Amino acid sequence: MAHRILLLEDDRLFSETLQDFLEEECFVVQCALDPRTAMELTYRHTFDLYLFDVNLPYESGFDLLKGLRESGDMTPTIFLTSREDRASLHEGFLRGADDYLRKPVDLEELLLRIHAIMRRQAREESITIGRYRLDLLTKSLIGASGEAAEITPKAIGVLLLLLEAEGTVVTTERIKERLWPASGGASEGALRVYIAQIKKYFPSAISNVRGVGYRFDKTKVPS
Repeated sequence: MAHRILLLEDDRLFSETLQDFLEEECFVVQCALDPRTAMELTYRHTFDLYLFDVNLPYESGFDLLKGLRESGDMTPTIFLTSREDRASLHEGFLRGADDYLRKPVDLEELLLRIHAIMRRQAREESITIGRYRLDLLTKSLIGASGEAAEITPKAIGVLLLLLEAEGTVVTTERIKERLWPASGGASEGALRVYIAQIKKYFPSAISNVRGVGYRFDKTKVPS
């Protein structure tokens, strides 16, 4: 299956050049010219890699990635930028970048770095939960027979947050901060829908601590 890449670059000509090159290398590429469009695409599709410019309309690529990471989106990300200073490099990695390539971009070097990240992710990005495997690269829950569970990326984000807590309670406010970091669109109803999706597959493991939040107990997941 071809890997899917989200390319965020506000220089239309450069974006088209990158898209043509990557598609010739058998990647599926979707392009965005601004962070808002890119964010919408992350809600509608699952990607294997993000390629983000830094200097963009509305907000920087750094800020966009920070929001995605806080919402539980761990998709590998390479920044493409003309910035030369070490402070920018440091900031990019602090925001959750996996790699950093300065412009003008050497296309062959970019391809090598993409393949290196894909190999690393294929080895590392998987969590076993009882009879299920949580694939962090594709943000999907896979059953013992290989079928994908019917669960949304947002619900996967909630599940990851609960797993990170290692059996302790995660407050409702904390979950909202991760799911809706800056949009102001936090919804109790939507959160209940995501919890219900998780309970469909782990009915005994997830519990509601009334007035506080939720807890996931891996000891109650059937093996």
